[in-house]
Amino acid sequence: MADTIHTLPNRRADVLAAQPFYGDPEAAKRAAQPRVKAHRRELPLKVGTRASPLALWQTRDFLSLLTKLCPVLKGMDVFQEHVIQTTGDAVQDRRLAEIGGKGLFAKEIHEALLDGRVDFAVHSLKDLETNLPDGITLACTLKREDARDVLVLPDEAPEYDPADPYSVLQECALIGTSSVRRQAQLLHARPDLRIQLIRGSVQSRLGKVRAGQYDASLLALAGLRRLDLEHEASVIIDPDIMVPSAAQGIVGVTVRTDDYELREMLRAIEDADARAVATAERALLAVLDGSCATPIGGHARFQPDGSLILTGLVARADGSFLCKRTLSGLPADAERLGRTMGAILRADSPSDVFL
Repeated sequence: MADTIHTLPNRRADVLAAQPFYGDPEAAKRAAQPRVKAHRRELPLKVGTRASPLALWQTRDFLSLLTKLCPVLKGMDVFQEHVIQTTGDAVQDRRLAEIGGKGLFAKEIHEALLDGRVDFAVHSLKDLETNLPDGITLACTLKREDARDVLVLPDEAPEYDPADPYSVLQECALIGTSSVRRQAQLLHARPDLRIQLIRGSVQSRLGKVRAGQYDASLLALAGLRRLDLEHEASVIIDPDIMVPSAAQGIVGVTVRTDDYELREMLRAIEDADARAVATAERALLAVLDGSCATPIGGHARFQPDGSLILTGLVARADGSFLCKRTLSGLPADAERLGRTMGAILRADSPSDVFL
């Protein structure tokens, strides 16, 4: 039988007594302010996640981070994983654009969150739609892992010029990818290449390359690092050569919008830099109304002077058109920066790119 607590504010007051949890002197002041009365909540708190090894790693890392910042939770049965099968994971033989887009990696998780089966959910932010369903809020973004893409080859990569990473690919090589963003940028640089759909977990994709089904594939370096598979990266591609997906390498946590107690808890592990770059990149997507059928890239990074520089890209899937632009601005203006970039890319591109 699950343990119960009267209200989360009472529990939060106990936790706040342990200063290492928040590490933020203002948090105690916020917690002392009057709050909407909370309903009785059972422990453990339920965490929704996809079933892939990478999704499970990200969820467990998130929970470990919460526990480290809140020592009183250590050894307590406070959290429970709830693995949720999503349509995006279940359908492996078609591109996401053909079955409904990236929202299919989160649809069933959103439903579980809204009906109370889970209390919060952990996502790869690049797979989360820009406009969330009513009642759901992106409450927390975690520190960004390396956002770059990599080429994976069956054998060790020959020496190559980092400015020309695709030189490692033989003429007419068969490349496995499900990303139209990666496909468009590859074909723009190397129109001789052949592209074939590849779906599945990181491990299954690596296995198909090793087995010789493809001459190469493309993966996110962040996922390889999190799974201790960085050694599988044959060629790491500079983000100015292959612009990453918006929010690539960032983990986001969603909760119900009216769950103020959990939103307050998650403020403790919010990474402000990740929030700024994700805001700029996702604002770019929102303006372009980007779908999985439209090759769009967005990559924001901090400069030494503290400003943000944002690179945006749109293209045709066949690589016959590619538009890349760069803007800079203040982190506080991240959303406006992304929206301005989106407007520039739309104005500088043929209308058929966004059909």
